[in-house]
Amino acid sequence: MAFLRVTKQYLPHLARLCLISTFLEDGIRMWFQWNEQRDYIEATWSCGYFLATCFVLLNLIGQLGGCVLILSRNFVQYACFGLFGIIALQTVAYSILWDLKFLMRNLALGGGLLLLLAESRSEGKSMFAGVPSMGESSPKQYMQLGGRVLLVLMFMTLLHFDSNFFSILQNMVGTALIILVAIGFKTKLAALTLVVWLLAINVYFNAFWTIPAYKPMHDFLKYDFFQTTSVIGGLLLVVALGPGGVSMDEKKKEW
Repeated sequence: MAFLRVTKQYLPHLARLCLISTFLEDGIRMWFQWNEQRDYIEATWSCGYFLATCFVLLNLIGQLGGCVLILSRNFVQYACFGLFGIIALQTVAYSILWDLKFLMRNLALGGGLLLLLAESRSEGKSMFAGVPSMGESSPKQYMQLGGRVLLVLMFMTLLHFDSNFFSILQNMVGTALIILVAIGFKTKLAALTLVVWLLAINVYFNAFWTIPAYKPMHDFLKYDFFQTTSVIGGLLLVVALGPGGVSMDEKKKEW
């Protein structure tokens, strides 16, 4: 693909920036909405002022610190594990576990982090370029598979069960692309198409900048916008790195 040849140098950097955007936004929000977040956790869980403050502080430092490490490419694996922990903590603290749509989006976010973890493993191995390799390491292959499968959960939340022609067409095309990415067939092209589709949906439906900041819908759309941008980052990693060993694209090379 001509697009990949032109953007090969920049794509992984753009993917990382998109991927960490929701953590960056949420970390900054913890700073500016410190009192509101603390009061919400204290009221919801009756955990007291001190524990609620610790929760907000952990979210702020964990997310902003993880973003800095990932962008500077230092201790990326530790940063990913830290952000996994933040996702799990928020899933419980904000009762996301019982909201299927938000749960699937959080799992998709985890899929993006899995792909980043796989990329950081390959970077570590590339330091020993002269050493003979026994093929791709199994953990990395399965991380890429798990990341791809989790990423497509995002698109399950975008399917509309309406009877009009456009919705049916969108569902059919979207489902086909989702399946292609999950099984790893024509993966880069399918992932790139999903990036364009998701980008258009994100800008059109989550235009938080058109709503006054004092309205609750502003924060809701802003959260949705950056979470979707993070999933776009995960898909860009798929485009940049390929599907990995556990995929039909890889098996085709053996046939």
